[in-house]
Amino acid sequence: MSNAQEILGVVYHPDYLIHTNHQHPERKERLEHIWNVLEADSVKGGYELINPEPADVETIALVHETSYIESIQKACKQNLSFLDMDTYIVPESYDIALLSAGGAVKGLDEIMQGNYKKVFGLNRPPGHHAEDNQAMGFCIFNNIAITARVAQQKYDFQRIAIVDWDVHHGNGTQHTFTADNNVLFFSVHQSPAFPGTGNLREVGHGAGEGYTINVPLPAGCGDDDYLKVFDEVLLPVLDEFEPQLILLSAGQDAYHKDPLAGMNLTKRGYFQMAQKLREIADRHAEGRILVCLEGGYHLEGQAGAVLQAMNALGNWNLPVPAETAENYSGEMAERRIREVKEIHSNIWTSLK
Repeated sequence: MSNAQEILGVVYHPDYLIHTNHQHPERKERLEHIWNVLEADSVKGGYELINPEPADVETIALVHETSYIESIQKACKQNLSFLDMDTYIVPESYDIALLSAGGAVKGLDEIMQGNYKKVFGLNRPPGHHAEDNQAMGFCIFNNIAITARVAQQKYDFQRIAIVDWDVHHGNGTQHTFTADNNVLFFSVHQSPAFPGTGNLREVGHGAGEGYTINVPLPAGCGDDDYLKVFDEVLLPVLDEFEPQLILLSAGQDAYHKDPLAGMNLTKRGYFQMAQKLREIADRHAEGRILVCLEGGYHLEGQAGAVLQAMNALGNWNLPVPAETAENYSGEMAERRIREVKEIHSNIWTSLK
């Protein structure tokens, strides 16, 4: 590894594996595959483990209604199997969801204590679909939204950027901050796809108008399309916004072999996107990036994509595998980028 490498904080707890359903795509094997990759000799020394602590109910209530939080606890005590048709629970899921959110918050605390610049949370269950009063899309508590609220209230951040590259739109996160001009929410996602939100005309409202930026892309988009979205929309806006903290909802389900989506990103694409976010964070946010794991259901592909994101964030200088993935979106993706720039150019002069 290079001398310029940065020790990455990695939030992990074996209890994250307890929340699992063997018939479900969001199961413990997702983390086990990532963990196997991190155990490789080439990676050791590039990261340190952060032990998460459960979030308290008051912290969860920064985003979620108290009645909803109580309903999750009750459902787990009653041994229910599902909160909705997609989102399963086991008896321990309430406690593990508190630990998942708490892991994200602990990662932020570690950054603010000066122990790390960049932290990657391997937290499960994921969070970005969870609404203030509703579980959704495998998510129970919205880890990244809760952490952003803590960053505002405990650490007084005035400019937080949340970037969501999960293949599915982060509806819960968007709705939390839709009227907030201190939090810029940016999502690039497949459309049409679950959950059906994330239209390019969803731009926030009130004080937050223009601080929600959605780039819904057609199926088939690959590395070049995503990097174009970053270069032409996200990075100019972030340079203009000058975030003090970057939060990343990292779902690796736009990977070209993912069974639940139709995008064509490769591991190199994830490396390059993370590298660009690293540069922005180093420029504006004193290097501060906190990552929360979201989706990604091709076990080997997700683990490799996570490794490459970490490789970029930690400046580990590991080899980036060459993969070929068909890319058949081209013209449509370019048109979408033009439309997004047009819609947002009245707020962001960098997009004019």
